[in-house]
Amino acid sequence: MDAEFWLERWRDGRTHFHQNRVTPLLQKYWPTLALPQGCRVLVPLAGKSLDMVWLASQGHRVLGVELSQLAVEQFFDENRLQPEIHESAYGRHYAAGDVEIICGDIFKLDAGLLSECVGVYDRAALVALPADMRARYAQHVYGQLSAHYRGILITLDYPQEQMDGPPFSVGDAEVQEIFAAHSAALVIDRRDILDKEPKFSERGVSRLDTVVYQLQRKR
Repeated sequence: MDAEFWLERWRDGRTHFHQNRVTPLLQKYWPTLALPQGCRVLVPLAGKSLDMVWLASQGHRVLGVELSQLAVEQFFDENRLQPEIHESAYGRHYAAGDVEIICGDIFKLDAGLLSECVGVYDRAALVALPADMRARYAQHVYGQLSAHYRGILITLDYPQEQMDGPPFSVGDAEVQEIFAAHSAALVIDRRDILDKEPKFSERGVSRLDTVVYQLQRKR
């Protein structure tokens, strides 16, 4: 799976992963992090998520990262925001108000930028990556965040043999393994959502849980 896979999905409008609402689990659990006002919050593989608008409304400076220029442009158009645009080594930056999105590759971000992020919200990144990329992603991104970072991670857990991803199943054992070197990952919610996701049932999935983790740097 490479960048073209996702760029093609955005071009073709095959973006069922996009939600036309703010994620309720984000609204419920984000306040438990007690992050300071004005801190920078990373949203990896952000798409055009409305969650970024909500996070900005909570007093944060949001930094999204997204490969698809189409997704980035749609985000600002649909939210009636006029971004200022500039280029850097990380990619093309679009910024309006408290939301900035870098159109570029998450793996090109470095400690100089990631270490500024005190918060992180990951609903669509980890589950979008195949198994051979997930550990590298966790180390590259979370291993370089602020030494005091806290965040929310939302995953899916289902019998992977019953359906090809993405979104992929990422069980708790894998989460604990790939975050162990740098982060504590505490399960704070697990719920059965199969009845709310008919596309999974149609593809033969017999069990589907969404799992919410609270993340923070290990001391």
